[in-house]
Amino acid sequence: MDFEPWWLIVVPLFFALGWIAARVDIRQMLSETRSLPNSYFKGLNFLLNEEPDRAIDAFVEVAKLDPETTELHFALGSLFRRRGEMERAIRVHQSLLSRADLPQHDRENAQHELAQDFLKAGMLDRAEQAFEQVLDTRFAVPAVRALIRIYESEHDWPRAIEAVKRLRALVDEPVPQLVHYQCERAVNALTAKTPDLTAADAALDAADHAAGALRGQSKGQASEARIAMLRAHLARLGEQPERERTYLESVLTIAPEYAGLVASDLLESYRRVGQQKEGLQVLHSHYMRHPSLDTFNVVFRELRAQQGYEPAWAFAREALRAHPSLLGLDRLLEAELAVYDSAQAGDAGAAESSLVAGAQSGSVPGTDLSLLRSLIHKHTQRLDRYACRVCGFEARHFYWQCPGCNSWETYAPRRLEEVK
Repeated sequence: MDFEPWWLIVVPLFFALGWIAARVDIRQMLSETRSLPNSYFKGLNFLLNEEPDRAIDAFVEVAKLDPETTELHFALGSLFRRRGEMERAIRVHQSLLSRADLPQHDRENAQHELAQDFLKAGMLDRAEQAFEQVLDTRFAVPAVRALIRIYESEHDWPRAIEAVKRLRALVDEPVPQLVHYQCERAVNALTAKTPDLTAADAALDAADHAAGALRGQSKGQASEARIAMLRAHLARLGEQPERERTYLESVLTIAPEYAGLVASDLLESYRRVGQQKEGLQVLHSHYMRHPSLDTFNVVFRELRAQQGYEPAWAFAREALRAHPSLLGLDRLLEAELAVYDSAQAGDAGAAESSLVAGAQSGSVPGTDLSLLRSLIHKHTQRLDRYACRVCGFEARHFYWQCPGCNSWETYAPRRLEEVK
């Protein structure tokens, strides 16, 4: 390869240009570093030393000294919200919104962050107003979801339904809780001082339509069971006993695990038309296929009333042998004590006869029953509850929406002893 004389000029020139560029970059970096407030470096130092509280104070000082640090404001606001310091988070985001020179996309972001601050602080009215201001921005979907949660917490079911419709227009996804919003409207109509049967029927029709998208899913079964139970209530208020019984019996087919919630009402519907024996047979047959404590309790009590001591206890022995349960035994003892107390008070001749027959068969005397039941009851109180699968909130009554975490359909229709 031949040496070219012009290399002597080009090579030093490239070297000189590179040296100049490096010097310029270093000077620019030094200039930018000098322009940063000392509080910034203090904050970094506190972070490295694992002193987050002092680091936050230092960064707050940076934000005060340099109002152009928009990203730092957003980071501080989010950090305050996560730490539960809602007043400071709100103040940071409000200071951003007060800036006239804030770009539009940052203004929308600040408005959405402020709405989340209000929501977490429990200031629902202000949160609602703040979320409504970003409904036409890129934050529309999370804003609508937040509004749905707000309307849920306020039990404003009509507005929650409208918000769900708006969400469906933005994203194509099912909203399972829509069924329950319509059911809640029906409950309000049925339990009003003057029940509005027409409004309840319309709400249940809408719930049926919403449940159509969920059919075939476990949540769909629960929703359909609730609709059937409410239609039975509607039929009872409308003095349509046959329709009431049909809807209650449909629950046994649609969602067999929910039978315990309707067992008493179903038996009562048979009793009103003088067919309590048929009702007992239906529930007994269902219990043999889908045993549950609540159904067991209803069947045992009705067997005791209709057929006496021995058939009821024969059923109980077989049931408890197949599915041992302290709660089941507690319910048996409770029923026996009720009969004993009635006999002692002379309230019912039939009760006395039944108790005498039980005594001749070797039943436990009333005093011993009471002692035994009190001992068992202390251990079963903790088990005689429903529990949320999400947050673990326990309650004596069944809820479609957990009072603890507000999740829907998270209560299994079984007592704690059955699901553990």
